[in-house]
Amino acid sequence: MKHIVIVGPTASGKTELALALARKLDTQIISADSRQVFRALTVGTAKPQGHWQDGKYWVEGVPYHLVDFLDPAESFDVASFCTRAGQLTANAEKPFVFAGGTGMYIHAHFVGLDPLPPSDPALRAELTAFATEKGKEALHARLTELDPISAEQIPVGNIQRVMRAVEICLLAGRAASSLKSGGFFGQFPEENALLVYLNWDKELLNKRIEKRTQTMLDPMAEETRALLSSGASEDCNGLKSLGYPQILQWLKGEKSKEETLEKIITLTRQYAKRQRTWFNRYKNALRLDFSAAQDFDVEKITDRILNYCGNL
Repeated sequence: MKHIVIVGPTASGKTELALALARKLDTQIISADSRQVFRALTVGTAKPQGHWQDGKYWVEGVPYHLVDFLDPAESFDVASFCTRAGQLTANAEKPFVFAGGTGMYIHAHFVGLDPLPPSDPALRAELTAFATEKGKEALHARLTELDPISAEQIPVGNIQRVMRAVEICLLAGRAASSLKSGGFFGQFPEENALLVYLNWDKELLNKRIEKRTQTMLDPMAEETRALLSSGASEDCNGLKSLGYPQILQWLKGEKSKEETLEKIITLTRQYAKRQRTWFNRYKNALRLDFSAAQDFDVEKITDRILNYCGNL
């Protein structure tokens, strides 16, 4: 049986479905989420609640890999994901369920990426100085000139990703996005994996995002306070995750609670839009469309996926 890869925009129900599938198949889950890797950041990253036992993170009786293991000051990237995911699957007796919204992780592991030029210290220093003097908006505008596709996918505020994309463009002499195809032409490789795309009606997904953000706002603030009290820096990598910079502004009195809520909802909707754009590229995914809340019946969806696998 193939690995089952559950993808979709944020708040689409990936974790819930992955857990149901893993229990049915008596297997394990690999998270493909660039933010759930951090310890102490659970609420804002929508990390599944679990506990550590015997060196594994368990969620509802299922081993859930690549979550809750990294200090918020550390970095984790696509190469790190591919290395760890490869180690987990190399000698596995059963296929895994992959679940997550970081499309580049999924793409890199299953499709592959072209080699990227290594970072150049002198150029990185030049770009850092440019961003400091001109501002993050100017750096992002420079990326838009060099690589409109990457600029569309990377938010202005994610200055490290913007800087790296600009750096790749300048070092390679071509758009960074053109180096990330891995020879991809619209088909997800079906040799060892089934890609399942959860596609929600846009307005319905926006309502789910709004409701979830309202619920998580106060707990996110408490989580952020606790992390700062433990000695973490406001500039640590983990607190650059979606929503946390806005929480920091609220805690420092720079924004009201209402402004913070509205901004996080807006940013999350924009992120969901970028995810939809990314995952729509895979023309051979098993696409599950949801136009009403009751359409998301986990048991029925699980049976449908397993029946589909049985007919491949």
